[in-house]
Amino acid sequence: MTAPVFVVEHFDSAGDGRYVLDGPEGRHAVSVKRLRPGEDVVLTDGAGRRAEGVVLDTEGKDRLIVRLDPVTEEPPEQPRVTVVQALPKGDRGELAVETMTEVGVDAIVPWAAARCITQWKGDRGLKALGKWRATAREAGKQSRRVRFPQVAEAATTKQVAALLAGADFAAVLHESGDEALATAELPSSGEIVLVVGPEGGVAPEELALFAQAGGKAYRLGRSVLRTSTAGTAATAVLLARTGRWT
Repeated sequence: MTAPVFVVEHFDSAGDGRYVLDGPEGRHAVSVKRLRPGEDVVLTDGAGRRAEGVVLDTEGKDRLIVRLDPVTEEPPEQPRVTVVQALPKGDRGELAVETMTEVGVDAIVPWAAARCITQWKGDRGLKALGKWRATAREAGKQSRRVRFPQVAEAATTKQVAALLAGADFAAVLHESGDEALATAELPSSGEIVLVVGPEGGVAPEELALFAQAGGKAYRLGRSVLRTSTAGTAATAVLLARTGRWT
């Protein structure tokens, strides 16, 4: 089994090379994971910097003493994959974020599509965004990533069109697509932007605006997936075809 990942704000260790992991992460390591001397760990800032370490000891219920190796930086993956995710109902948004993070998406943009039942407004929107970001963080740790996906603030349809216009490959999952995503010609570097619509589908006016911005409609398969699973399935297709999974 690979070493567990813990998120830190800094990598500063004592003069003897001992690093103290405390706070919520230290408590999780000591009281939940029950790590013991000699076990391996990985510390990361979630932005690509990482350091491997070995547990030396524990103190109380929330302090893990680690001998830390030098800090290294994992370069960003290429091509970068951004998924624009229409807002699902209930907790299906966190499900989408969790599974997309696990497969390897680089950025997630919540989208308030015209046919979304859920709308992020005021404090409710801030709370929902916080949940998505916390989910990405925890899923990143669980999947042993050291570069977690960035979760942006909710975008309008015009903002999504701007993202598509600046992409090296721009796709909108829609049943009207003449080509399957699995056969599309993909770039080996740059930015891939994929739009996943709501349960009610992408509205015609949205589809037209995205097409003007360069966002071509693609089919994913014969079956119709829910919005909370479509992004994960499509990301898996993209990562396999771009070589990121090889």
